[in-house]
Amino acid sequence: MKRIVVLGAGESGAGAAVLAKKEGFDVFVSDMSRIAPNYQQMLDSRSIVWEEGRHTESLILTADEIIKSPGIPDKAPMVQKAVAAGIPVISEIEFAGRYTTSKMICITGSNGKTTTTSLIYSIFKNAGYDVGLAGNIGHSLALQVAEDPHEYYVIELSSFQLDNMYDFRANIAVLLNITPDHLDRYDFNMQNYVDAKMRILQNQTGDDAFIYWNDDPIISRELKKYDIKAVKYPFSELKEKGSIGYIEKGQYVIECPQPFNMEQEALSLTGRHNIYNSLAAGIAGNVAGIKKEVIRQSLSSFPGVEHRMERVATVRGVQYVNDSKATNVDACWYALDSMKTRVVLIVGGKDKGNDYEPIKPLIREKCAALVFLGADNAKLHDNFDNMGITIRDTHSMADCVKACYELAQPGDTVLLSPCCASFDLFKNMEDRGEQFKQLVRNL
Repeated sequence: MKRIVVLGAGESGAGAAVLAKKEGFDVFVSDMSRIAPNYQQMLDSRSIVWEEGRHTESLILTADEIIKSPGIPDKAPMVQKAVAAGIPVISEIEFAGRYTTSKMICITGSNGKTTTTSLIYSIFKNAGYDVGLAGNIGHSLALQVAEDPHEYYVIELSSFQLDNMYDFRANIAVLLNITPDHLDRYDFNMQNYVDAKMRILQNQTGDDAFIYWNDDPIISRELKKYDIKAVKYPFSELKEKGSIGYIEKGQYVIECPQPFNMEQEALSLTGRHNIYNSLAAGIAGNVAGIKKEVIRQSLSSFPGVEHRMERVATVRGVQYVNDSKATNVDACWYALDSMKTRVVLIVGGKDKGNDYEPIKPLIREKCAALVFLGADNAKLHDNFDNMGITIRDTHSMADCVKACYELAQPGDTVLLSPCCASFDLFKNMEDRGEQFKQLVRNL
């Protein structure tokens, strides 16, 4: 019996373990942190052996294959030892793909992944398709393949997941954009990060579709390096040579495979970044053969994604917006670009090698004040103190919201769009957003 070891027992790892057990492997799960009770129960109920708070080498390095959770870096000591021992290390998505023939719609990019993935999933659900939501959102793909299989899966893929995918094939691949992010995981080498994103193309055939943003300079450069076999569906904000999806004279247009158009004003998602997300999602639905009226209705009624430009409340004439998912500078740029009022901007957290220069012009134009929120705000001070804008330094969400309440004037928008990861002060991005919303609602 072949032995599978799963490193990390969150949603991804626990799901992978369940599928490995179902497929008859000898399975062992190891997590350096505490395993959440619901995942302990999931493993125990299926008689899967696990450990927490340590990695026991004698139990791990006997594996025929290791499934690594995406949050574990390749440089982790146990991963390095496994590689040195010649043990293959793969992702949960790679493993799950071996045991299903379902159609895979896969979305990646530095920004907009969650919104686009959720919108595509909504379109497929509204069309009556048998579809599951997986990857960075939804439930583990492996768990669904094992116990709740679907004909289609819409999967949000991070660069970390793509790193350890080799034979997996996306039937519809969506590449939204590539801007600097997670450089701390890629030796602060942008090309390493770019190469990870481009892996979404691997193994595609002439029967598949590749949907991508035609205006992205990095994507345009990188595509010249690849022999792309899939049918290409480029999109852009404005009609230009080669794009099949665009906005023209107030119309949202998709030229093929089936001609489609609707009023731009009818799109439920607003802002320039959401034009791209809506175009990518509409093209994916079109390629899958979904009826025009379903795509139109879905694009006009989609409510948006929690923690992404989420309107929380209006207090004393000040609107508070939760964009906690903006964990890189480019995401914050799009958020600021969409603002029509003066802004009190909340930035800070765990820096990932950020270059803040791209957002400085928008900050000068739109921001009345900056509120720093992080365990260490030194880099923020270095970048923004000389801009002549009011700055408050805070180290908790309570102090942050208090500062915003004092600084904002009627008609302003308080925007939580942090540019950074959340792990210095919060459990995760969701925890940061939830704390913000709760404190704002208590004002």
